[in-house]
Amino acid sequence: MAKVEITFSIGGMTCAACSARVEKGIRRLDGVQEVNVNLATERANVTLDTVETSVKQVTDKVEKLGYEVRVLKADFHVTGMTCAACSSRIEKKLNRLHGVQQATVNLALETATVKYLDGAVTTSEMKKAVDKLGFGLEEKNEETTQIDAKQKEMETQLGKFLFAAILTLPLFWSMVTHFEFTSFIWMPEMFMNPWVQLALATPVQFVVGAQFYVGAFKALRNKSANMDVLVALGTSAAYFYSIYLGIEAMEQGIVMPDLYFETSAVIITLIVLGKLFEARAKGKTSQAIQKLLGLQVKTATIIRNGEPITIALSDVKVGDHLLVRPGEKIPVDGNIIEGHSAVDESMITGESIPIDKQIGDEVIGSTMNKNGSLTMEATKVGKDTALSQIIKIVENAQGSKANIQRMTDKVSGIFVPVVVVIAVVSFFVWYFLITPGNLGAALIPTISILVIACPCALGLATPTSIMAGSGRAAELGLLFKGGEHLENTQSIQTVVLDKTGTVTKGEPMLTDFHSEGIIEKGDLLQMVASAESKSEHPLAQAIVQYVNGLKLELLETSHFEAIPGHGIRALVNGFTVIVGTRKLLEDENIVFEKANKTMLELENEGKTAMLIAVDGQYAGLVAVADTVKDTSKQAITRLKELGLEVIMLTGDNSRTAEAIAKQVGIENVVAQVLPHEKSAVIERLQKEGKKVAMVGDGLNDAPALAVADIGMAIGTGTDVAIEAADITLMRGDLNSVADAIIMSRKTMVNIKQNLFFAFVYNSLGIPIAAAGLLAPWVAGAAMAFSSVSVVLNALRLQKTKLVQNEMERSR
Repeated sequence: MAKVEITFSIGGMTCAACSARVEKGIRRLDGVQEVNVNLATERANVTLDTVETSVKQVTDKVEKLGYEVRVLKADFHVTGMTCAACSSRIEKKLNRLHGVQQATVNLALETATVKYLDGAVTTSEMKKAVDKLGFGLEEKNEETTQIDAKQKEMETQLGKFLFAAILTLPLFWSMVTHFEFTSFIWMPEMFMNPWVQLALATPVQFVVGAQFYVGAFKALRNKSANMDVLVALGTSAAYFYSIYLGIEAMEQGIVMPDLYFETSAVIITLIVLGKLFEARAKGKTSQAIQKLLGLQVKTATIIRNGEPITIALSDVKVGDHLLVRPGEKIPVDGNIIEGHSAVDESMITGESIPIDKQIGDEVIGSTMNKNGSLTMEATKVGKDTALSQIIKIVENAQGSKANIQRMTDKVSGIFVPVVVVIAVVSFFVWYFLITPGNLGAALIPTISILVIACPCALGLATPTSIMAGSGRAAELGLLFKGGEHLENTQSIQTVVLDKTGTVTKGEPMLTDFHSEGIIEKGDLLQMVASAESKSEHPLAQAIVQYVNGLKLELLETSHFEAIPGHGIRALVNGFTVIVGTRKLLEDENIVFEKANKTMLELENEGKTAMLIAVDGQYAGLVAVADTVKDTSKQAITRLKELGLEVIMLTGDNSRTAEAIAKQVGIENVVAQVLPHEKSAVIERLQKEGKKVAMVGDGLNDAPALAVADIGMAIGTGTDVAIEAADITLMRGDLNSVADAIIMSRKTMVNIKQNLFFAFVYNSLGIPIAAAGLLAPWVAGAAMAFSSVSVVLNALRLQKTKLVQNEMERSR
């Protein structure tokens, strides 16, 4: 099974019925496991088995449904080719990339032309694929060759609107003067001439309005209906009925008959204007991605043969040595191999104070090098860098669907046919009952119903809010991995917090050391540190760091064994050293009663005390304290104010855990929990009917993060924890937990507002139109601006302010 996830851009979708039809069509293909089509982003995310269905079959299906699969073109200069076999290998390699539609390599000109799906593959991925073959690809033009689809759409809609507005203005002018209270307005008589009106309305109807006819034809050909069908039906009825009336008037000698050309022209013009505003507003919902992309540097300084050379960022490879001067951005993720400096990592961690970096320390791409020159070795480049991963998460979140949107899509799928039925029934009621035989009077409410009932606002209500909400959240350091997580977070009732590294700083220090005298105190400390040096636990690292500060040399250690949740065992210079909990020593039948009083005192102070045994005999104890984060207490207060139950979960002993919990105001503590038991605690809470969020940062938190309804990983934690979580909190501040929940609640309120207005708009608009109380051109204006209002409401999320400043927090 060859599972592939592909993303590509689709043009031509006008409403929720369109996106629902595309999604349904793709899902019917064999091998398609999952598909999301997002109207707001105009993208499809498809997971498929390429053994059963190829990417081309998916795109062909979309085009068969009547929509455009956006294809981009890139031109490259190819280096390293020597014969036809070389060009053939490169061409085959490029054509095998998922998302590449066609790749052509010319040996004589040493060029390559690649047509590829917008959003499915990048030029950087093409370069890497060819680089692995031993050849090089260089873009002929460093400036992007990709055409911004949204910018192009805005320019197209603007041109159509201006053209339509010029022709529609005289028709609108003639319509305005029809009313008694506006009859004083002067109007040239020629504007009332049926032939002049026909000449003005026809280009608007069939040139500007061609998009609606084409869309309607494609929809009906595929046995469905969308916004284009309603607009085409409504405006065509007004246009062709006006031609009929004009011919009839000419036969009867009427010079200035009442026509409806202005109705069709004004409706089309206003809808195109609405599309223009909508395109501009939707463009703003992707500002978060643009801001993140703006953080990336374009070039890097590589050291070759001892000389610094500036190259394109896309040409940097893992293992390259790069020079970063003071005031420059670090180009990619890597390790410092020479120099020291302060690095501003606020764009990733939210920490405003620059962090001192020296040889061996990790640095993150796109962070700012402040005051020292650094030489670094690249460890992650391209899509593997931290910033690229963040961008990918935000893109996935904006392209995914919340559960509430799936329900809306189902409604939109049947909405248009229902509206057509209502319009037809209304026509017959007016024509046979209310105004018998009066075709014009029956057409007016019919056209109004068809126009005002377009489900544009309904289709945009959810995705635009998800885009704006997840984008704003990313700017605040909250990375939701999908729209469903952004939706589900608002229903959380219980927040479970890991202690070490989450509530506390995760940087413990050795505070106390006691020896029983069996082994000299300095020697015992040296042995303990040597044994703990093999462990990655923060408590072990605190002991090792303390001994390193004393300039004591670590001893030879072997047969190291970590006992999860209990401690460690190792052979140090021939001695068996055990460091750990009471339970561990009890299991080893080691007597330690004399240490109980001291341990109790240390644990009541919030310290973690560990017993030491050498060759089966109690030898002493060591205590380590992990200080509470400055913001933890205030963050937990905020969580409680949000009506949430807060529980602290830790593998530490009960007394130490209770002492830490008391400092930050947590009443519920579950202590002495082994790593594999953490997920069981979460499951127990879920069985009680609670929606649970788990917050952690360590490797042992990953199972609990995966089991929880919502898993939140502290971004400063391990990669495994971040991978298992639904939300990554880029800042190590627990306030981010409250912020994530508030952002989710605000986004869901925004979605519900949009859906309410969209449903109410159609629910009220249709009966008003059916009653003949709504002029068709007013219905067109209302429909056009309903979708704009929904998008503008969603954009309010981009101004959301969540994290309070330090002065407000201290009050």
